[in-house]
Amino acid sequence: MAALLGLIAFSLPISNFFSVSLAFFWIAGFASATQDIVADGVYMTTLPPSEQAKYMGIQGMCWNFGSVLASGLLVWVTGFLHEHLQFPWIKSWIIVMSTIGGLMALLAVWHMKVLPEGARSDIKGHGLQGAWKATKESWISFFRKKGIWMMLLVVFAYRFGEGFIEKFGPLFLIDSRAVGGLGLSNQAIGNIYGTLGTIGFITGALLGGFVASKISLKRSFIFLAIALNLPHLTYYFLSWAMPHNLALISAVVTLEKFGFGFGSVGHMLYMMQQVAPGPFKMTHYAMATAVMGATKWATGSASGFVYEFFDKNYQHFFIFMLVVSIPPIVIAWFAPFPFSEEEKVRG
Repeated sequence: MAALLGLIAFSLPISNFFSVSLAFFWIAGFASATQDIVADGVYMTTLPPSEQAKYMGIQGMCWNFGSVLASGLLVWVTGFLHEHLQFPWIKSWIIVMSTIGGLMALLAVWHMKVLPEGARSDIKGHGLQGAWKATKESWISFFRKKGIWMMLLVVFAYRFGEGFIEKFGPLFLIDSRAVGGLGLSNQAIGNIYGTLGTIGFITGALLGGFVASKISLKRSFIFLAIALNLPHLTYYFLSWAMPHNLALISAVVTLEKFGFGFGSVGHMLYMMQQVAPGPFKMTHYAMATAVMGATKWATGSASGFVYEFFDKNYQHFFIFMLVVSIPPIVIAWFAPFPFSEEEKVRG
């Protein structure tokens, strides 16, 4: 991933940079998803369920920090380099992408030294034939799990409304007021997402992990789902009120990020403790995260069409987002919990 980010940086000055950088981003996304599954596997096979819940706020905070960093701090840095140091936009982005690539390389070295090994695979040393047999068994056993289709619906729907905010929230903040946006600068958005929004998300994630560990995931799940989806009202409020006060805008966006952090804990724990348990825990968790990723793909792909359907009216777009944020709460209420604490430990 570090090398790919470096290649992206060096591809920006060339004439066909868009297609080349897009190809590198695609490969980086593939590598990122693979590394993410392995990191979660170390987490799952190192900690018992009670410790997973206890530290899920921190795990979720770190898992989501990349998107906050990308949409907040990095955008702010490019704006600072361009507006204050008079760097061209391309040079600004080259510096940012090169820096983040170097940071990834340093983190890789650090992780090699400090990460625990996690559980070893039962099929290690069995060759390709053993891997193929285990792959078939993992798929068959996954779809034989009690309540699996409803569990997958929970995983898919949980962050459905959030997917629309993730794509169009920053666009709404930066778009000019002439087209219905708030007309904020890159630096203002960087401050909101990279500083206040990050603080709100971290606080929410830590509190969500604490709540889930204290009263159990099953009893807290509906409240976590509400905490994630109810703050979507904030973007509708901004599109209706169209405030000019930067402090008010920052507070409202921070509130939404707090809810996102608080509620996302339930999503990750549900996949770990209800979908994943069994002999193929890491593989089944990977399958669940693929369904979660499908949500992001579906909402990201549909958001542009929805915006066009509502004649590029942000207020109407956010009303639609509120409507689609209701089913995830209802589905969370009926979420199956086939595994008890004892069964999760055995699994």
